[in-house]
Amino acid sequence: MGSVVISLDAELGWGFHDLDSPPSARVEAGRRGWVAMLELCAEYDVPATWAVVGHLMLESCDGRHADHPVPNGWFDREQGEWADREDLRFCPDLVRAILDSDVDHEFASHSFSHVLFGQPETDRELAAAELERSLELAREWGQTVDSFVYPRNDVGHRDVLAEYGVGAYRGRSPTHDGIRGLFDSTLRDRSMIVEPIVDEYGLVNVPASLFLFGFEGPARTVAESVWSDPMVVLARRGIDEAVDADGLFHMWLHPNNLTRERDDDRMGAILSYLDRRRAETDLTVETMADVARRTKAADGVDGTPNSVDGRATARQP
Repeated sequence: MGSVVISLDAELGWGFHDLDSPPSARVEAGRRGWVAMLELCAEYDVPATWAVVGHLMLESCDGRHADHPVPNGWFDREQGEWADREDLRFCPDLVRAILDSDVDHEFASHSFSHVLFGQPETDRELAAAELERSLELAREWGQTVDSFVYPRNDVGHRDVLAEYGVGAYRGRSPTHDGIRGLFDSTLRDRSMIVEPIVDEYGLVNVPASLFLFGFEGPARTVAESVWSDPMVVLARRGIDEAVDADGLFHMWLHPNNLTRERDDDRMGAILSYLDRRRAETDLTVETMADVARRTKAADGVDGTPNSVDGRATARQP
């Protein structure tokens, strides 16, 4: 049976706060895109994995986070330029909208403050602090976290995820760049089916197949004027391949990619096609946690949580 996963990096300002020149259009579009994606998922009854930056779950903070072991300057933008931009730093209303949706979305973690886990300056202490704080906030909201999406797909400290009971993460995609995937003949002909695997830490790597906003700017405008939206074409191809090959196709995006109506149209066209193919075939739509559970079951892996400090590890029977 073929399946499709959609994962979203839900971050608002935290996805850009460490950049010298954050992209203003995307920074300001985070809330509209979040609402638009929730509405589209509800319209087509498509569950997704929403990986949320933990800081967004707060109602307020002092902007310093003195007990958090980040490098000096990490919270400078929160304390300075964005001190009066609570709409970029907090969104308990949008988090609640995910949890209150009639669609059975997965609530996942995107760290606490969008620290890059794969960078040399991110030591194990910081990775653990980022994950622990995000899990604490999830528990306060009555949520458990089974999946993790690495900020900027910068994979690192997988042992920390395993120690704290996370079961799955989104791995890198061989065709993550939509432009190369379209115009490089080698990549254009490559399968978009991915294979989830249980790694050496007992985590399930659920690799991405396609970033849905990798083809933007003037090239997109030209392509749409003479053809159709290239990313819709690629997404449909991936969905069809999942049906034909009984495999997994994993799409991902940020809510802030939806900066205007044509971006909403792209996602509406993709979800509409997914819904139609699901009705016609035995295709299913899964979350990352769903994939992890069935992958571990197929591989005979026991992911039962340990009782030590509320953490968990995966164990072979």
